[in-house]
Amino acid sequence: MGLTPGTKLGPYEIVAPLGAGGMGEVYRARDSRLDRTVAIKVLNSSLVANDELRARFDREARIISQLQHPHICVLHDVGREGSLDFLVMEFLEGESLAERLKKGPLTDKELLKISIEVADALEKAHRAGVVHRDLKPGNVMLTKTGAKLLDFGLAKPITGGGSASSMSASVSVFAAAMTQTSPSPSPVSPLSSAGTVIGTVQYMSPEQIQGMEADARSDIFAFGVMLFEMATGKHAFDGKTRASIVGQILAVDPPSIETLRPDAPGGLARVIQICLHKEADERFQTAHDLKLELQRIATEPAAKEEPAEITAPSKFGFVPWAMAGLLLVAAVWLGYKYIQAVNAPQMSIQASILPPEKAQFSTNGSESGGAALSPDGKRLAFVARESNAASDMLWIQPLNSRVAQAMSGTEGATYPFWSPDSRFVGFFAGGKLKKMDANGGPPQALCDAIAGRGAAWSRDDVILFSPTSASPLFRVPAAGGTPVQETRIDSKAGSTTHRWPIFLPDGKHFIFWTTDSKEADNGGLYLSSLGSKNRKLLVQTESSGDYADGHLLFLRDGVLMEQKLNLSKQELEGSAAPVAEQVAINTSVYRSQFTVSNNGMLAYVGGSFTSGSQLVWYGREGKAAGPIFPEAALYSSPVLSPDGKRLAYALRVGSVQDIWVLDLERQTKSRLTFGTGRSFFPLWSPDGKWIYYVSIREGMDRIFRRPADGTGNEEKVLWVDGSDLIGNSISSDGKYMLYMRHDLSANNDWDIYALPLSGEPTPIPQVTTQFREVIPVFSPDGHWIAYQSNESGVMQIYMKSFPGESGKYQVSTGGGQAPRWRGDGKELFFQGSEGIYAVDVRENGAALQLGTPHLLFKANLVGPATGPFSPSADGMKFVINQAGSSGSNAPLTLLTNWEANLKQ
Repeated sequence: MGLTPGTKLGPYEIVAPLGAGGMGEVYRARDSRLDRTVAIKVLNSSLVANDELRARFDREARIISQLQHPHICVLHDVGREGSLDFLVMEFLEGESLAERLKKGPLTDKELLKISIEVADALEKAHRAGVVHRDLKPGNVMLTKTGAKLLDFGLAKPITGGGSASSMSASVSVFAAAMTQTSPSPSPVSPLSSAGTVIGTVQYMSPEQIQGMEADARSDIFAFGVMLFEMATGKHAFDGKTRASIVGQILAVDPPSIETLRPDAPGGLARVIQICLHKEADERFQTAHDLKLELQRIATEPAAKEEPAEITAPSKFGFVPWAMAGLLLVAAVWLGYKYIQAVNAPQMSIQASILPPEKAQFSTNGSESGGAALSPDGKRLAFVARESNAASDMLWIQPLNSRVAQAMSGTEGATYPFWSPDSRFVGFFAGGKLKKMDANGGPPQALCDAIAGRGAAWSRDDVILFSPTSASPLFRVPAAGGTPVQETRIDSKAGSTTHRWPIFLPDGKHFIFWTTDSKEADNGGLYLSSLGSKNRKLLVQTESSGDYADGHLLFLRDGVLMEQKLNLSKQELEGSAAPVAEQVAINTSVYRSQFTVSNNGMLAYVGGSFTSGSQLVWYGREGKAAGPIFPEAALYSSPVLSPDGKRLAYALRVGSVQDIWVLDLERQTKSRLTFGTGRSFFPLWSPDGKWIYYVSIREGMDRIFRRPADGTGNEEKVLWVDGSDLIGNSISSDGKYMLYMRHDLSANNDWDIYALPLSGEPTPIPQVTTQFREVIPVFSPDGHWIAYQSNESGVMQIYMKSFPGESGKYQVSTGGGQAPRWRGDGKELFFQGSEGIYAVDVRENGAALQLGTPHLLFKANLVGPATGPFSPSADGMKFVINQAGSSGSNAPLTLLTNWEANLKQ
C-alpha cells in the first residue's frame, strides 16, 4: 500500500487500506466536507498517462456518476492530488456475493431478491448506455439495503440515446478504474488496457471471448452464469485452465439446474437456459425483460385468479357472442390436439455407435473396458484401443457427432464414470482413481485404487469406489484426499467383494453389487447409505446394475430388466419388465454392459449372456492347434507344469472360482480347491509336487499351497492382515518365492518381495517404489527377475538382478505385460499390443545383452491380470487364454426414450 493513514487527497483523508489490484489501490477514507465515509481508488499512473486517455476518462466518469440507482454503487467524485489520480465512491459494508456463495447455494428467496435487484441495476445502466462487461459475484455487494452492483466498464455513449445492444464495444480506460469499494481479502481482478478484451473468463460471453462486440446481451450471459451459481453453488463453466473454460463457454451447455436442484423455483431453469444461449440473438434482449421474468417467478406461487371483469353490453351485442363462440371452438380444438399429443405413443429410436476408426471397444473378455453415458445424455465415455497402441485409452464422443476424441493422458483407463453435472469424467488408471475435465486437460489423481471395480460421484462431490477386486467400498472427496472405508465385507456370509456403486439422487443412499451366498446364489444389488452399517437386498442378479428416473435396471439371464424403486420406502415396487434382450456381461468382473442417462438415453453391448474364453494351443509360428476344451468358460491363469505334462488353471462358475489340474496325456481333469469364494493364480513348485495359489479370505488375497495330486490338506504360506498378497514365481532351487504385496492402509501401489521358503520367513524387498510393480518371475538360473512396471507412465517389462541391485534393464519398448521365461533362460516372452512378443536374452558376466523385442505371433488374449499365456519349456508351444467371440468390434446399441418400450 502506497498511502498511510492520515494522508490527504484534497478534502479526503485516508483512514485504512482496503485492497489492491492491477489498476491501483483502494482505501477507506473520510470526506471532511460532508463528514461521511467513502472509498477511494488511487489509479495507476499508466491509466491516465496521456492527454487523450485523460480526456476520455473524465468524460466517461461524468456519465458513470449519473447512474443514480439504489442498487448501483455511486461514484461521488474524480480528483487529482499532485501526480495521483483517484476516484471517490460510495463506501459499502457487507459481503460480496462471491463470499456468500462459499457457504453454498442461495435460498429461493435470497436468489430471487438479489437477482431482481441486479437485473434492475443492469436495466438502469443499459438505458444510460453503459455495459458492465465484468458482471460476476465478486462485483455484487450484499448490504443491509440490498444488492449493490460495482465495478462498471463503460461502452462508448450512444448518440441520441439508442439501444444498448447497438453500442460500440470500444474499451474504456474507465472500465479499468472502477473497482470494489468494500473491504476485500483478495486483490481485484486485473482488467484490460484499451483495445483488448475485458472481463473475467468464467463469466464472459462467447462473443467477448471471440473478440466480437460486447453489448447488453453480453451482460445478460454473465447474469445467467451468476444465476446458475446462485442456484446450485457450482460454476456453470469450470476447469483447471483458462483454455478448458473457454472451450466450455464456446461449445458446451451447462447442465439444467433441474438435475442439480429439482426443487428450484419453476421457470428458473428456463431463464438460465435463455441467458446462456451461445447466440446473443437468442438470449433475453434487454435486462428489463429479464427482470420481468424473474419478478413473475417470484410472485407466481402467490398468484390468485382474478375475477372476470363485468362490462356494459355493446349495442352490437352479437359481436362479443360471436367472438366468444369462435374462442370456444378454438379452445376445444386446441384441447383436443393437446390430448392427442399427450396420449400419442412416445417413440424409442435405436441407433448404433461404432468404435473409433482403427480401434476396438474394450468390453467383454477382459478386466478393462466399460462405457458410461453422461447424466445429461449428451456424451458417451468409453474405453477403446487403437490397433497400434500399447494400452487402452479413454474416449469421449458427443452423441450428436460421429467422431470420438481420445483423451490424452488416459493410457490404461478402465471403467469411466461421470460427475453429476456432466462436466468431469472419472476413471481408473495406473493404480489410481482419477478425474479430468471432459473437454480436455490433464488428468488429476485422486487416490490409490490398485484394481478399481467401479465408482460413483454424488451431488455432494463425494466419490464412492471399489479400489480392488476384493475390497469393500471407500469414499473420497472429488477434489482428492485420503480414502475412508465405507462398507464392511461380511466374509461369514460369503461376501468377497463390494463393487459397482450407484448413487441415488439424494447423494446419501447408494446401491452396490456383492456376492452373498446366504441371500443370493450369484450375488445381488444391495441398498445402503453413507455412514450406515445396514444394507438391504433389492434384487438377485449376477452383475452390476444402474439407476435412472425412479427405475432400477439390472440383468436377468442376459435380459435387461427394469423395476420401479420407491426411494421413500427404499424398496422395489411392481413387477420387473424387460427393456432389451441379449445384453452382454463382462463376467470376469461381474459388470453388466449397459449404461443409462437422466434423460432417457440407454446404451448397451449386445451379445451372449455368458462371455468367456478358451484355452488354445498355439505353435511358435502362430498357428492355432485347437482348443484344449471344446467349450468356452471363465478360464484364467493357465500355467504348464515344469515337465509340461499337466496344466493348472483357474475356472469360475458363478461366484465360485477354483483351481483345476488337467493331465494333458490322459486328458483327465481334477479339482484342486473346494472353496466357497475365489481361488486363482496357480503356481507350480519346481519339482511339480505342490501348487501354490491365491485365495480370498476375509476380503483379502492370501497365499496357500496344496499337493498337486489333490491329496493332503491346504497349507497357509503367507497371510498378512491388511495386505493383498499374490504369489508369482518360485526359484528353480525352491528357496524363494516372488510375490506382489499391496498394503491397503499405506499410500503405495503394488510392490515386489521375495519370501524365503525355508528357515526364517522374513520377506526381502525387491522393487518397492511409488509406482506399480507386478508379475515378477525368476529366470531359470535364479539370477534375474523380470517384472512389469508403470514407472514410465506405461506398463513396460523390466529386469533386475537377484538378490542384489547391481543391474536393471528395460526390456520392452512399446509396452508390455505378463513376462514369461523360456526354460533355458535365453528368451523372454511377454504380452504386447498385438499378441505374444519375444526378446533374446544373453548373459555377459554380471551384465545382460538384450535383443530387440519382436512380435512372435498375433493372438487375441484376455487381460494380462488373468495370466494370459504359458510357454512350453522349449518355447515352441504356448497355451493361450484366448478371448471369446463376443468381441470388442461389436457396436454399442443406443436407445433414446427407452422407457417408451415399457408401454408397448
